[in-house]
Amino acid sequence: MSTTSSPGEPDGPGAQYELPRSSFLEEINNLKGIEYRMTPDQEAFYDLYARAHLRYAHTMLGDKDAAKAVVRRCYSHLALNWANVLKQESPEAYAWKLLKQRVETHLRLGGQTSQMVQTAAFQQAARATLEMMRRQFAVMESALGLYTAIAGLPERQYDVIVMHYVLGYSSPKIARIMGIKPDTVRSHRRLARERIAIKLGLSPDSASDENEKE
Repeated sequence: MSTTSSPGEPDGPGAQYELPRSSFLEEINNLKGIEYRMTPDQEAFYDLYARAHLRYAHTMLGDKDAAKAVVRRCYSHLALNWANVLKQESPEAYAWKLLKQRVETHLRLGGQTSQMVQTAAFQQAARATLEMMRRQFAVMESALGLYTAIAGLPERQYDVIVMHYVLGYSSPKIARIMGIKPDTVRSHRRLARERIAIKLGLSPDSASDENEKE
């Protein structure tokens, strides 16, 4: 059953984007036939990134139950392959790539593409969080053109725009989630804004965000 709650609410202890550890630990226990216990570094990784991953998956899928199932499978995979995860140059980048693959697989198996533009949840969040961009771009009263331009962005630019403007994350936090450098995040955001401006028939100069909060 799809939800229509906004994915743009802030993170915090009272936020609705919780994925109890027990949800995927039970899955591992059933697979392995033993009681699986997370190591301290696994717990720290989970605490840092699970909620952000769940919020992103919900934004892409438009269905919180589906998002929880996708993220639960991701963390089951990470737990079962933790030694290999730690050998990666960036465990964060590895987890992000895994999440993206699982989201795309879920959509493909359902005969869908990303539902971000179509979901009521996204539109509710975007109308508030993209207000600064709408002022700068002076787009039409309907934000459809802006949504379409966002949906046509290259993958990493698209993800940065979603996490910054829809989920409200800063460049440093996005960098940690994606396993890249903050300067790279800012570059993706700048290029995305320029591309959006061009799509809307505006000067790329109108996309400047030099004074925008990081």
